[in-house]
Amino acid sequence: MSPVHSVPSNSGRQQLGVDDLSIPQTEQISDPAELVPPAPRRSLRTASTYVLAALLALGLIFQGQLTHWVTASPRLQTATTVFTGVFVQAVPFLVLGVMISGAIAALVSPELLRKILPRNETAAIGVAGLAGIALPGCECGVVPVSRRLMDQGAPGAAAFAFLLSAPAVNPVVLVATAVAFPGQPGMVGARFTGSLATAFVMGYLWAKFGRPEWFRIQPHGHDHWAPGRSRWQVFTEAARHDFLQAAAFLVVGALAAAALHVLVPASWYRDLSGQMIVSIGVMAVLAVVLALCSEADAFVASSMSSLPLLPRLVFLVVGPAVDVKLFAMQAGTFGRRFAIRFAPMTFLVATVCGAAAGYLFLGAR
Repeated sequence: MSPVHSVPSNSGRQQLGVDDLSIPQTEQISDPAELVPPAPRRSLRTASTYVLAALLALGLIFQGQLTHWVTASPRLQTATTVFTGVFVQAVPFLVLGVMISGAIAALVSPELLRKILPRNETAAIGVAGLAGIALPGCECGVVPVSRRLMDQGAPGAAAFAFLLSAPAVNPVVLVATAVAFPGQPGMVGARFTGSLATAFVMGYLWAKFGRPEWFRIQPHGHDHWAPGRSRWQVFTEAARHDFLQAAAFLVVGALAAAALHVLVPASWYRDLSGQMIVSIGVMAVLAVVLALCSEADAFVASSMSSLPLLPRLVFLVVGPAVDVKLFAMQAGTFGRRFAIRFAPMTFLVATVCGAAAGYLFLGAR
């Protein structure tokens, strides 16, 4: 007879409270093979990386023809200049960001974060939000970290405050914003304030209104702290993952900035600039769709110089908090019932906090 093993069951869990995790009951299975997790499927990010590599190879092969094609069209010359400027400016901060993120992943485990969080939920939200200043990470990288924090007993509200603050208020992002907007120190202060306020507000809202039945906690592929890995393996895996993902979205963002320069008539920007509420809404939605890395999004926003600073600030506050890739990751990690509640509320709170911080630091500019 095969030996009997005990594994957690997702059914029949005992709920403890809004921010507590469920205590799993056990069910009996007789086949040890059932304990082996299925092999992960090839992700869309890997496929997109191969596509970008193929396009780069084709560009090198047909470099002469492409150069002739671009120089023959003034609009393509402008688009190429904008794309190159955005990409080249952002890459150093992208590399610095993923190196620091990889080091944090290797040296600071979720267990350590859990130990430094206060037991009081309100204080834990504040500490977790402020921890994002010292513990930078990509938007996707903090999703499994937040899940691990909850697995180890941290309040859900504190885990979500960290999830929203880490990609948005760390020094790499703030320095990149200062470089992208020279002579506009108010943009740095406004981005920091709006993003941190978003993390705090969402943390306190979850503490008050969150429900444990909205969760479906399950393993996710982007969990660097897997058993048996050395710190060097964690560092290289985290840095590689973050760089490939962020670089792919940076290319998309730079292409979008170039396209907006050459395809959108200047009169549209003038009309949009005169309607502040509409321009804020448009830039907030654009941040969700483009799904840029927080280390590079400031350079895309700065390229939209025809728009006022305020809607571009909202773009920078909303992007690291909620976008299409984050929604997909949150749905896969915490469940769709959670994501369809958390993402729209985050979008609303980030838009309001970004606009309020903009009026405070920038005025109606």
